[in-house]
Amino acid sequence: MTVRNGREFLSIPGPTTVPDEVLAAMHRPAQDIYAAPIVTLTESILSDLRKVFRTSGPTFIYIGNGHGAWEAALANVLSPGDGVLVLKSGRFAAGWGEMAAALGAQVETLAGDQHRAVDPAALESRLREDREGRIRAILVVQVDTASGVANDIPALRRAIDAAGHDALLMVDAIASLATMPFEMDEWGVDVAVTCSQKGLMMSPGLSFIAAGEKALAVHETAHSRTRYWDWTFRRGEEHYMKYCGTAPVHLLFGLRKSLDMLLEEGLENVFRRHRLLADAVQAAVAVWVEGGTLNFNITEPAERAPSVTTILTGDQDPAPLLAYCREKCGVVLGLGIGELKGRAFRIAHMGHVNAPMVLGTLAVAEMGLAATGMPHGRGGVQAAVESLARAVPA
Repeated sequence: MTVRNGREFLSIPGPTTVPDEVLAAMHRPAQDIYAAPIVTLTESILSDLRKVFRTSGPTFIYIGNGHGAWEAALANVLSPGDGVLVLKSGRFAAGWGEMAAALGAQVETLAGDQHRAVDPAALESRLREDREGRIRAILVVQVDTASGVANDIPALRRAIDAAGHDALLMVDAIASLATMPFEMDEWGVDVAVTCSQKGLMMSPGLSFIAAGEKALAVHETAHSRTRYWDWTFRRGEEHYMKYCGTAPVHLLFGLRKSLDMLLEEGLENVFRRHRLLADAVQAAVAVWVEGGTLNFNITEPAERAPSVTTILTGDQDPAPLLAYCREKCGVVLGLGIGELKGRAFRIAHMGHVNAPMVLGTLAVAEMGLAATGMPHGRGGVQAAVESLARAVPA
């Protein structure tokens, strides 16, 4: 017996749920990629991406996932042999560093506590040691979807400035953009990357970069540049140069609609919605933790991401819980990945998500905990309800 018939709830941290309005926007005939409507569409998207990144600098669109954005960012500013410092706080900054190493960079990792955000003091200390300026770029994620941490990007910029260091600050905002504040220019971020399938509420297939003045200057002498990723080529006058070939027209139709929806809601309201739903999830998990088996991966509440929560399962294998939720109830929870494989599960709360979706996911998760016999504190869903009732009064 199952109770899964009906619309499946996708509660993983990417791809996230695509709104019906976005799906409908893509359901249309192909158009001439050289005609004025597609040229205007591209211009409008590049302009509105600047609003989302909060930058006055150029933005770039790539046909690719987040890993494509990683490589594009690195290829445009690095030369073989450059020093790169990776600020580890989960799985994904390390992955970005592996890509830099493959491009010939000399990669160093600043290790930290796997249950905490990156320590700005540790960054400042390491940069002060680099008296010869061998570190040319610093790689960090704002949100790591493996660990569930949110790093304090302004604090990291202050640490770089306090050390008097000239390295580029390169930020992966893949799991954070359009879910929490990101102020590229104000925070002094030199390169920011993101992709379509998370907070931007689109299907996978597009990735984006925003580049600041300092990064553009470094780009002029970078020796890892290739034609496909190259910012200079993509800033050319011909429309096809924006994509280094054929424009992904149907993905652009969808992205145009998703950006319209975000800007209509208002970015500050989007951030607030994500924060309230994250608080509800984390209120439920705090109750489940009382059972003595489950725990938050990120120990400090202020460092937990507004887009995904990672829950440790102690010596319990989470596979039966995940299978129960998916097969019996039609709710897809996230696997533990990287160092947390087989030791955690994740609940995403990003993108096109609202209170019924989150509360439904939590209810099924708590149902699954009970059905599979995983020890947990009772009443997590009620705690989530109360959290939202306080935050969203009549």
